[in-house]
Amino acid sequence: MDLVIECIPERLDIKQALFKQLEQRARKDALLASNSSSFPITAIAQGLATQQRMLGLHFFMPAHLTPLVEVVCGEASRMECAENLHAFMRQCGMVPVLVKKDLPGFLANRLQHALAREAFALIEAGIASAEDVDSAVRFGFGFRFLAAGPVLQRDHAGLEVHCAAGATMYPSLAANKEPSPCLSQRVAEGKFGMKSGEGFFKWTPESIAQEKQRYQKTLLAGLELLKSELPSVGDAAEQEESA
Repeated sequence: MDLVIECIPERLDIKQALFKQLEQRARKDALLASNSSSFPITAIAQGLATQQRMLGLHFFMPAHLTPLVEVVCGEASRMECAENLHAFMRQCGMVPVLVKKDLPGFLANRLQHALAREAFALIEAGIASAEDVDSAVRFGFGFRFLAAGPVLQRDHAGLEVHCAAGATMYPSLAANKEPSPCLSQRVAEGKFGMKSGEGFFKWTPESIAQEKQRYQKTLLAGLELLKSELPSVGDAAEQEESA
């Protein structure tokens, strides 16, 4: 399978210009994919003759350690193309998920931002510190995510339990349409996180190096735990041959 993956800066105009060139230069049966994390593939593909074989292919940082990749269908994408790309990603040892409709944030980032919105709202309201919010996720319900996602976890716990708890909590969950002030104010002040030396926490070159080392070590340990559940390289092709 011929595949072209675009991974250039997040500007819609230059992405559209590149795919316009690929329309002329790539093979007529090649799949054309964008690694954009923000622009709908439908917007990138607008007006192009190649849009039926254009897809989103969104990797997650750090890409060399994170197994997940999203295969995103645009409005004009052919499902056959998406399924072929999904199978190819499994052959590469990745864990692909198929996003059947093109919407902002695709799948994983929508889930991630829903959690972040509530986390920042709790900090803004003075209910918990940034440190305690992180601990609640890492050592509480987030710890279980290594074993089961949120849907499977509900089957473990009982849907009636979640339904009753949701009826109590959902009305008070954050529903703001703009980023929380505790986030936007820091951005306005130039507090971007590690890259500027301060975000929610203060950073020095030494503490950044230590944190990045700890972060990577923990991800590698998690990857080792999940190893038996990950596709092996060539997995889909081997299954097809044995079928």
